[in-house]
Amino acid sequence: MACLTDCLLCPLLFWPALIGGAAYFLRKYMQGGQFTKQTDETGKVFIVTGSNTGIGKETVLEIAKRGGTVYMACRDMNRCEKARQDIIRESGNNNIFARELDLSSLESIRKFAAGFKKEQDKLHVLINNAGVMHCPRTLTKDGFEMQLGVNHMGHFLLTHLLLDVLKKTAPSRIVNVSSLAHTQGSINVDDLNSEKSYSRIGAYSQSKLANILFTRELAKRLEGTGVTTNSLHPGAVDTELSRNWPSIVSFLVRPLQLILFKTPVNGAQTTLYAALDPELKEVSGLYFSDCKAKDVSAAAKDDKTGKFLWAESEKWTGVNKLD
Repeated sequence: MACLTDCLLCPLLFWPALIGGAAYFLRKYMQGGQFTKQTDETGKVFIVTGSNTGIGKETVLEIAKRGGTVYMACRDMNRCEKARQDIIRESGNNNIFARELDLSSLESIRKFAAGFKKEQDKLHVLINNAGVMHCPRTLTKDGFEMQLGVNHMGHFLLTHLLLDVLKKTAPSRIVNVSSLAHTQGSINVDDLNSEKSYSRIGAYSQSKLANILFTRELAKRLEGTGVTTNSLHPGAVDTELSRNWPSIVSFLVRPLQLILFKTPVNGAQTTLYAALDPELKEVSGLYFSDCKAKDVSAAAKDDKTGKFLWAESEKWTGVNKLD
């Protein structure tokens, strides 16, 4: 009888272990490519937007460990200062600075850029990392739909205002954090500001497509300057970016997030690759995922749309030309 009971219990003990093991290896696989090259960033100056949490914070931490001087550009200064202290404590690098930057305000962007230039005459890498996702339709302080305004327009202006320093520091880099969501996006040329209709997912996908179109057009305009620009997909990462999801969705998706989503550390790897890999010194206009160059959607290759978006971005932000 004991043997029979043991035989009946074996499958009940076996399957949980099998499922647990499968979940472990699947989670490990989903963490993606790693940037493992050792580089010395001492003496180099970086700006990372949206860096008080998630992949932005992990990006700053790794650069700090490599000796870089980093300006953490964030909207919430209390959280930014706390993150800065964490990074200094863990890296032993005191050259980490917290500065206020609200990408939903053109005035704040201009103020940040002017303040940075007063402190620094060098900028080796600008990492446009900050973003909002799937939020209800709201407007920036200047009347832009929030996702397009923060994710694209704000970074468009910031990049323009810092181009003179980047050119003077060349070779230098601009890294734009986009998303695989760009493949589902389209630039709504008749309703760019989502005034006629609004979709949380559609507006986010449009903004991420805008990141790539901006990168490709900017790369052409920067040829011969020594400044390169590339975009990337960090992967599905377990960060606060999903904070605008409905509570029930977050609750139901959470178990899958724990298995299928990258940790913030692993989500930062492609950003670090694009920002630091010596082999990318002269590479520009590409899109990376898992530390490899990847193809983009047909919409992201549409030069006509890219030029339209550029012209509209100039109008919206007050940028007339790139010197």
